[in-house]
Amino acid sequence: MNDQVIGTPWGVQEKNAWYSKQKVQRSYKAQVLYKLEKMDPTLKLKQYGALSIDSDRYPLYLLVTENYDKNKQTVLVTGGVHGYETSGVQGAIRFAQQITQDYLNKFNFIIAPCISPWGYETINRWNPNTLDPNRSFVENSSSEEAAQLMAAVAALSTDILVHFDLHETTDTDNTVFRPALEQRDAIAQDNWDIPDGFYLVGDSERPNKEFQTAIIKSVEKVTHIAPSDKDGKIIGGLLAQKGVINYDTKKLGLCSGFSNCQYGTTTEVYPDSTLVTGEDCIKAQVAAIVGGLNYLISIS
Repeated sequence: MNDQVIGTPWGVQEKNAWYSKQKVQRSYKAQVLYKLEKMDPTLKLKQYGALSIDSDRYPLYLLVTENYDKNKQTVLVTGGVHGYETSGVQGAIRFAQQITQDYLNKFNFIIAPCISPWGYETINRWNPNTLDPNRSFVENSSSEEAAQLMAAVAALSTDILVHFDLHETTDTDNTVFRPALEQRDAIAQDNWDIPDGFYLVGDSERPNKEFQTAIIKSVEKVTHIAPSDKDGKIIGGLLAQKGVINYDTKKLGLCSGFSNCQYGTTTEVYPDSTLVTGEDCIKAQVAAIVGGLNYLISIS
């Protein structure tokens, strides 16, 4: 990582200037809330908070198993930690819409489809305060998106068996967001080769190789798996197995690390590939969840 200091980090004035340039480009209400309101009653819609920037426009919701059974283990699905990663949001919704009784008979579900609705509408990685929610799942978090979700899950008082956190890696990571990060922090940023294909970020403390393999096998029925670069890495992380790199998720404040799950993974879809459509990306997110759940059922 390049840690060369360049310029001066952003202060309040620069952050406000960045915020003033952000524009609403799509509708959280039409593309997310409308779908959640029409969800099957086996999943109860539960508001757990709202964004302070506009609490009426940006309510935050969970879908929770209607008939919670303490004898079943619990699955957590999160999407839209980064609002601009479209298939993470729509994949969580699609899975909720298509969830079968086979899974409902075996697991309790907590699904947070769109953790960062302002980011969804403005197509942003950051929240309005120029914070990255997916580096903010820590105690006393400065990101209200992260803090409110952690509090909501804690209030349910349940152990999480498995956590699927649904993401994308896009070309704009290099063209928009890493340059902005460089300016915000005044630290030079290296650009990585954007991998063409799907990959996973596992937890280096609990890599669960067979679990990750089952997900990759499920997803490759829908879309292609990203190869490593010439250095055997994906976005700077050393390839641990086919289509998988591992990070210390809790140490980095990643969403997939806060839940203390036994099995965790972060999906990364590449929507800018010429080989896929937006629909393919949504299906890949669903296939990842299905592959992981089928594996856990097979070993239970």
